[in-house]
Order: sequence, then structure tokens, then C-alpha cells
Amino acid sequence: MRNLNLKAAALAALLFAHGAGAAELVVFSAGAAKSAVQPLVESFEKASGHKVSVSFGTMGLIQEKLGRGERADVLIVSSEVAEDLAKRKVIVEGSAKALTKVGIGVAVNEKTATLPDISTPEAFRQTLLNAKSIVYIDPAKGTSGKYLVTLFDKLGITAQVNAKARLGEGGYIVEPVGKGEVELGLHQISEILPVKGVKLVGPLPEALQKWTVYSAAITPGSASPAVARELITYLSGPAAKPVYAAKGFAAAD
Repeated sequence: MRNLNLKAAALAALLFAHGAGAAELVVFSAGAAKSAVQPLVESFEKASGHKVSVSFGTMGLIQEKLGRGERADVLIVSSEVAEDLAKRKVIVEGSAKALTKVGIGVAVNEKTATLPDISTPEAFRQTLLNAKSIVYIDPAKGTSGKYLVTLFDKLGITAQVNAKARLGEGGYIVEPVGKGEVELGLHQISEILPVKGVKLVGPLPEALQKWTVYSAAITPGSASPAVARELITYLSGPAAKPVYAAKGFAAAD
């Protein structure tokens, strides 16, 4: 940690020595990355003297903002969305950098629920069938929901799940599980761990798992592309890895 602080101080000194001054960056970030991105951005601000304003939301919300012409210097989105944005020239070609990845997990109420068996695809399927109620993100709003509807179809249980499912639209999707309103929650692990009142049962069986890679990229309209690049370098650097790991993420490979 001391070495990290020394490096951060050296970075800040270098920036100001060259008269760079303080820039103000606007970042649109996937909500699932918030638990790690927020503290990393704060440490970047302290190290560099720059100001970074981050707006977190679903992939759908971010694309809506961009469609309305709202400006951002850096986008932190899923790799699939980044590829689409690159094709549409919404991000600078070649600027996307993989930061981390996260899988989907299962959540139950930490006080009232016993841990269901999700150790194999068949056990996970049976757990979904046994659950009285399930919550996951609206597939039109979030990456994990889009994948889950295809998974339910693959498992042959779409009708049974839809009959008892609640679709979340934003925020912490599994909060109703912690409040005792829903029995089972399915969402990205990074958005299960911070939620009060819930317990992570574990990740989906690897044969069914969907890993979402988050990438950061610069937009063509950035007023401070050099500083935006510095932020992305910091977010993808070695100092960020333990922060991601502590928040339920894995190395992006």
C-alpha cells in the first residue's frame, strides 16, 4: 500500500510539473462495476488532482443517455456493448481496455433461508423450479437478465420461472430478497455482495455461467482525452486488481 501511495504521489507531481492542471472527467459506468470503480476513481482523484464525476446505471440506461446526446469522456461498459459502440464510432477506435469480469450468482435471505443446491446444472434447474419467487434484472435493461432468459429457455423452464418472477429495473436487484419479499435472487455477484440482508449462495455452475467483461473506453468528444487515458490506465493497472477481487470480480484474462 505504501508503494502504491508513493506511485500515486509521483503521478500527481508529474502532472502538475508539466502544467497539466486539473481536468474534469465525466464517466458513464455500468452499475455492476460500481463497488470497485467508485473507490478506484476516488483514489485516482486523490493521486492526480483531477475531478471525476461518475454516473452509474444499466447498459440500457447508458445507451439511452448517449442516444439523447449526453456527453461523457469515458464509458465503462460490457465488452459486447463496447464492440457495438466502436462500430458506431461512439468510442475512439482502439481505446477500449478490459478492466475486470464478473459472473452471475444466486442470493437468498441471510436469516431465513437455507442454502439451496446449485452445484450442478440439474441441481440449479431444480432449485429454480422449487423456488416460490425469483427476481432478476429486466432483460431489456441489464446484461445478466438478457442472458438469463436464454438460460431459462435452454433449461426448459421459461414458463415456470416467468410465472413467479419479478423483473428489477435498476439499483440492487436482489434487495427484495434481503427484505424477505422474494425467495431467490439471480444477479451479478458484484451486485449481490453489498446488499444488506442477503447471502451469496455461490456462482452459477461453470457450465451455465456467463462472465461479463467490463471495458473502459474514451469517447471522441472527450475534452481531456489524455487524462481519460490516464484514468483507464489506472483502472486497468496492477493496483486495481486487489480492489476488484475484494468486490467479487475476477481477472479479465
